[in-house]
Amino acid sequence: MSARLAARIKTGYPGFQLDVDLSLPLDGVTVVFGPSGCGKTTLLRCLSGLEESDSGFIKFGDSIWQSDENFLPPHLRPIGFVFQDARLFPHKTVHANLLYGYQRISPAERRIAPDQVVGLLGLEQLLERFPKNLSAGEKQRVAIGRALLTSPGILMMDEPLANLDMERKQDILPYLAKMRSELNIPILYVSHSLDEVLQLVDTLVLLDNGRVQAVGPAREVLVELDPLRQPPSSLAGTLLDTTVEAHEEEYSLTRLKFCDQPLHVPKQNLEVGQALRLHVLARDVSLVTGPRDIQTSVLNILEGRVSAIETAGQDEHSVNVLVDIGQPLLVSITRKSLANLQLKPGQSVFAHIKALRMIH
Repeated sequence: MSARLAARIKTGYPGFQLDVDLSLPLDGVTVVFGPSGCGKTTLLRCLSGLEESDSGFIKFGDSIWQSDENFLPPHLRPIGFVFQDARLFPHKTVHANLLYGYQRISPAERRIAPDQVVGLLGLEQLLERFPKNLSAGEKQRVAIGRALLTSPGILMMDEPLANLDMERKQDILPYLAKMRSELNIPILYVSHSLDEVLQLVDTLVLLDNGRVQAVGPAREVLVELDPLRQPPSSLAGTLLDTTVEAHEEEYSLTRLKFCDQPLHVPKQNLEVGQALRLHVLARDVSLVTGPRDIQTSVLNILEGRVSAIETAGQDEHSVNVLVDIGQPLLVSITRKSLANLQLKPGQSVFAHIKALRMIH
C-alpha cells in the first residue's frame, strides 16, 4: 500500500468546530474544496503544525507528527507551504528568495535544484528583480519556487491564486499543472475555485461546516448518488479526459475523442493527440431514448446505458441518473421526465450534452 497522510483532528473556536478523520494518498494533487468559512485553512494549518488542535493524531507515511504524547513543530515537518500572499523578502532578489528555501536544508536532503525550479516556473527573466518590481502572479510563482526548493515531502497550498484576477490565474495555472506532472511531490491544495479544482485534482475532499462531506478520487466524488455525500450542484458532474482528434477549421471547432465517440468544442490551440479534460455538469445533460440521428442542434451526443437512478438529495422534483458511457456520466433530470421516458437500469439512452467546460 502506498504511503498516506492520516489525520484525526478536532479543534474548536467560538461558533465553529473542525472535526475530521481523513486518510489521503501521498501522490498527485489532493484538493480540499468547500465554501468560505468551512474550515479549509484551519485544516491545513493543523496538518502543517502552524496550529495545534485541541486533540488529534497526524501521521505522515511512517512519521508521527502529532499524538496525545507528541507534537512535532512545523519546522521539523517536511512541508513546503504556499500562502495566499507570496510573503517574499522585499530586500532580497528573486534569486536570493529562491535560495533561502534551498539553503534551509542540508545538501544531503536536496532533491530539487534551483535551475530545475527556475525552468519549471519560467523565472529566468526575473532572477535579478526585487519583489516590488514583480506582478502578483510573478510573486506567487517565486513563492512556489521557494517552497519547492526545500525539497518537501509534501507541498501545502492555501488558496495560492485567491488574490489574483482571472487573467493572472490563467497565466499561472499551466505552471501548476506542469509542476504536478514533472515533480514527484504530493500536493495538498485548498481552494474554493471550481476551475482550479478541476484542472489539478486527483483526490477531492469536500468540506462543509468543519466536517468531511466526501473524499475520494475526483471522478467518483463528483458522480456520487448518496444524498448525504452529493457535491453541490455547481460541482456535481463528470470529468472526461479526451484527446484532440482533429480541427474542423471551416466550423472553428476542435473534434475530440472519448471512448471511441466524438465530441466537439470551440477550436482549441492544441496539437492533435494532446489531452484535454472536460467537465460536464449534471444539469447540462438531457437524455433521449430515440435514435441517435434525431434532428437536433446539440453536437455532443454520447451513447450509453442507464446504470443507476437515485433521488437528488433534498430536491424533490429531480432525480440523478448514472449513465455508463465507458465511465459513469451523472445526469440530473426531473421526476416527470423520468416518468415520461420510463427509464430503468439497463436501458439504452443517448446523452445530449448541452454545455462543456474545458479544462486545460
